[in-house]
Amino acid sequence: MNIIEVKNLSKDYKYKVRNEEKGFLYNLFNEQEKVVKAVNNIFFNVEEGETVAFIGPNGAGKSTTIKMLTGILYPTKGDIKICGLTPIKDRNKLAFKIGTVFGQRSQLLPNLPLTESMEMFGAMYDMDKVAIKKRINELSELFDLKEFIKQPVRKLSLGQRMRAEIATSLIHRPKIIFLDEPTIGLDVVSKKKFKGFIIKD
Repeated sequence: MNIIEVKNLSKDYKYKVRNEEKGFLYNLFNEQEKVVKAVNNIFFNVEEGETVAFIGPNGAGKSTTIKMLTGILYPTKGDIKICGLTPIKDRNKLAFKIGTVFGQRSQLLPNLPLTESMEMFGAMYDMDKVAIKKRINELSELFDLKEFIKQPVRKLSLGQRMRAEIATSLIHRPKIIFLDEPTIGLDVVSKKKFKGFIIKD
């Protein structure tokens, strides 16, 4: 069974091009538009239980694709189905079925202890307090968070924060987790350990 279906997916970015030699008035009435294809007509399916990685250079469209799959960005054209839902139309419903981690943007509250961020996310997903506490304990054990779970997020090391990001994204037991550069900035040893944590859940 396909849990992700992507057909003919494209994303274009448009911007205005100015002719610096012609001056302000010329550019005011003769602006030209340039189109950059960030994602160009891709097709793929992912089955339930499957693990898939995007590999490519900077600017290849990896992050843009993930943002379209999660409903953050609108595609220029194409069809996306995630768990039978369309990200653009069903973004609120989809949020309960997916987890996301963007390595360059934290979802955690920097001045609060990690436990409070996790509790807040659990409440956002309509979990009751007992279920939230139980799940935090499970994730704390799974991702080895106990030594820093009561510390403010801003005091965590990069490796600790990324483990916390993954754990928090799993609080509501999503069917799919999207990871965009979750090991950015980590050394080789930390990356290896981090991949082990991800595989566990």
